Amino acid sequence: MRRLASWGALCVLPLVGLAVLLAAPDLDLTWENHPAHFWLVVLVGALSFALGFLLAEAAARRADARLLLIGMAFLATSGYLVLHALATPGVLLAGKNAGFQIASAIGLLEAGLFAALSSVRFHPETSALIVRYRAALYGLLFLHMAAWAAVSLSTLPPLDDPVTPEDARGPLAALAVVGLAAYGFGIWRYAQLFRARPRPLPLAILVALILLCEATFAVAFARNWKTTWWEWHLLMLLAVGVVALAARREWRLEGSSAEIFSDIYEEQTRGHLEEVSVLFADLQGYTAFSERTPEPEIKAMLDTYFPAAAAVLQAHGGELYNTIGDAIMVVFRGPGHELRAGRTGLEFQREMTRIADAHPGWPRFRAGVNSGEAILGVVDAPGKRGYTATGDTVNLASRLEGQARAGEVLVSETTRAGLGSAQVEELEPLSVKGKSEPVRAFVLRGLDA
Repeated sequence: MRRLASWGALCVLPLVGLAVLLAAPDLDLTWENHPAHFWLVVLVGALSFALGFLLAEAAARRADARLLLIGMAFLATSGYLVLHALATPGVLLAGKNAGFQIASAIGLLEAGLFAALSSVRFHPETSALIVRYRAALYGLLFLHMAAWAAVSLSTLPPLDDPVTPEDARGPLAALAVVGLAAYGFGIWRYAQLFRARPRPLPLAILVALILLCEATFAVAFARNWKTTWWEWHLLMLLAVGVVALAARREWRLEGSSAEIFSDIYEEQTRGHLEEVSVLFADLQGYTAFSERTPEPEIKAMLDTYFPAAAAVLQAHGGELYNTIGDAIMVVFRGPGHELRAGRTGLEFQREMTRIADAHPGWPRFRAGVNSGEAILGVVDAPGKRGYTATGDTVNLASRLEGQARAGEVLVSETTRAGLGSAQVEELEPLSVKGKSEPVRAFVLRGLDA
């Protein structure tokens, strides 16, 4: 409760102070320092860009539209803040222009629209489509900012004439009305998200949207170079700061490889069923090799095997979901996942065999592949949050890998069905742990082009 009270005070006190200063102009002090303004705004813009970039990268990795759109909100904020800074009179431009007055209002409006969109519950296919075409969103945003920069910094019409705060009040108020509506919707939806997931990151996003909403109001009614005008700069810095601090907290608690933004993932990202192929591989005889081999030599072996393995996996779109000692678990998603998993298994074994042949005495990999429906999502274990695949499909892939011999790729009946024309050797039905009936398995020898 104390923590919530602190966050509430952070939201309420700036708004109270703004209201007091607007009602009592004599208290609204003047501080006109153009260089200080330039560097302060550039700093806030850089922090906002870094946060937006991290969110967008996480969105691309997990195909999560909510992350992408809230990341776009911070990218829009950062871009127009920098444009506002570049138009600071007497720094890069000799005189005043309209771009200086209204750039931030445009950025806050676009950020509000992105934030509102991020709070919408999209159908999983729509969410995946938004992320798939994220390059178009980036392009449109940066094209708009580039056009604004070209006109504003080149002092071209209609941004060439100086605009007083009084002249800009009407347009800024109109932008603020739309922005406040967008932020209001986003705040309402993220409040619902926080009630469902009472964790620091959803709360930080909620607080950030409240602060940006207040900044939108302040931009419209503040007086240039007065305390009210500096306040909206501070509000934007606080909005970026609270989210960055919450993300840093998650990183410190969970580790650099954790899903630090998972508390604001869409529901389908946090856990959903999907048809996939799963490949397991480990070194046969690794335990015995480790008992008789010095640790530096074991590390040198793994440091040789794993980078080469990663290159093969990435070439065929495999996602490395887990590593345990010498074992790896790789998931293949999307159309043709069975064929890509089989081709990866064969190429993986060829590359690992080449390395093993050059190092006599090193253990060799065995691999198993199974295809079917698995649960993909976040495992929220304390101190070890991660994104993985679970279910019977995953378990059988692991069991098949355990039945394979060194240098082999063992595939299940469902994977075999998705390979088309392939050279396989069917084994006697295998009795595996967790299965009441023997399962059909095939040694994959080759694939037709």
